[in-house]
Amino acid sequence: MQQRIGFIGAGAMGEAILKGLLAGGYAAEKILISDLQKERLEFLAENYYVKTTTENNVVVENSDVIILAIKPQNLKEAIESCVDAVDTHKVIISIIAGVSTEKLEGLLPEGSKVIRVMPNTPALVGAGTSVLTGGKFATEEDLRLAREIFSGLGSVNILPEKLLNAVTGLSGSGPAFVALVVEALADGGVMAGLPRKEALKLAIDTVAGTAKLLLETGMHPAQLKDQVTSPAGTTIYGMLQLEKNGVRGTIMETVLAAAKRAEDM
Repeated sequence: MQQRIGFIGAGAMGEAILKGLLAGGYAAEKILISDLQKERLEFLAENYYVKTTTENNVVVENSDVIILAIKPQNLKEAIESCVDAVDTHKVIISIIAGVSTEKLEGLLPEGSKVIRVMPNTPALVGAGTSVLTGGKFATEEDLRLAREIFSGLGSVNILPEKLLNAVTGLSGSGPAFVALVVEALADGGVMAGLPRKEALKLAIDTVAGTAKLLLETGMHPAQLKDQVTSPAGTTIYGMLQLEKNGVRGTIMETVLAAAKRAEDM
């Protein structure tokens, strides 16, 4: 028997989770979504045939699992609007960046089962990476259920909460960093004489293909780099420029900066 799942918040990531659930065979009538924007709710109801409401407490009252998909600055107001309907049999799943399970547990009734998840934007096309961590009262069964929900978005990992800020800096913010690299590769191709459209496609295909090769072969990135880098060839000269400009260190510092920001939040 499928659990009743409720969403508080209906943004892009909430919609991605919804699509993953439906693609995995979840019944639309088991899903209830609340949001402040009526136009957004109408869109979801018309396109996914789910039930909607503008009242957060209605979602909590009629759901076994509640997914918090709201912005951090709206958390307190959202919880206050529905906390009276929360009981310790319900599972609260939060995808709110930078908000610990301990903080959520402090806003909810004692003994509330909280799971924190850090997904990323490739989830929108079923190629995401989600990392789960359980709060003080979440059980192994609760984590199994959360894994099942997020498996429709891509890969799922379970890690200790102390690592979630690092996860945020790497896989949470990482798609933006990769997009910047793709754009830079395309710009380089244009500088070398390629038309913009063709340069961008080659850059995207190269990054996607390299990622797939690493994933499917289990090859270490350094090994792949060495395979491509022939003596006195084009690649080694390009590598020299990357190293001279400190690209490796810059990327490492970029992930650290994003992780630090997640911790500060």
